Amino acid sequence: MAVQAVPTKGNLMNTKKSLALAKIGYDLLDRKRNILIREMMTLIDKVNEIQEKIDKAYEEAYLALQTANITNGFCEDISNSVPIEDGLSLDSRSVMGVEIPILTIAEHPHRKYTYYGLMTTDSAVDKTYQLFSKVKYLTVELAEIENSVYRLADSIKKTQKRANALKNIMIPRFEETVKYISDALDEKDREEFSRLKVIKRKKQSENEENAETQ
Repeated sequence: MAVQAVPTKGNLMNTKKSLALAKIGYDLLDRKRNILIREMMTLIDKVNEIQEKIDKAYEEAYLALQTANITNGFCEDISNSVPIEDGLSLDSRSVMGVEIPILTIAEHPHRKYTYYGLMTTDSAVDKTYQLFSKVKYLTVELAEIENSVYRLADSIKKTQKRANALKNIMIPRFEETVKYISDALDEKDREEFSRLKVIKRKKQSENEENAETQ
């Protein structure tokens, strides 16, 4: 339904400007949505790839742990000697205004030797440590990508909602208002034209009468 604005040329110009801005805004939101969708689809492909790697890494790591438990006894004390990971850092990048997390974790390839004694363990423990470290790094990568996908999906939903509001509500409303004002102004111009014609004929008639009386 058109907004019943006062049909003036000023309001017509303002409404046309608002309509043009709404169309530009819709185009920008539509481009943003498409870019975000492409970015999200790329990350979803990575999620599937990393998930497969994690599944395989977990399988190998638990198999190595079973071997280490057999050759070294139950490895609880050895595992307790490995400290909790504290090398995780968080940064971010922006994709069309959406903050995407960047997770990094410091790698310490030789630090394991300070956790447990080499004399009391064998290579099975080293292999287990390496495989679970691989799981850790892959999990960090997966967490980064899954969080990015969630944020992108949320932004896509909001962008789509705003674009739909412009396309289905604001733009039609402005178009109807422009038509309403334009039609009203045209009608006013026709009435003015008709009024001027009547006045002109009346003046011509009066001039003719005056000429005859003279």
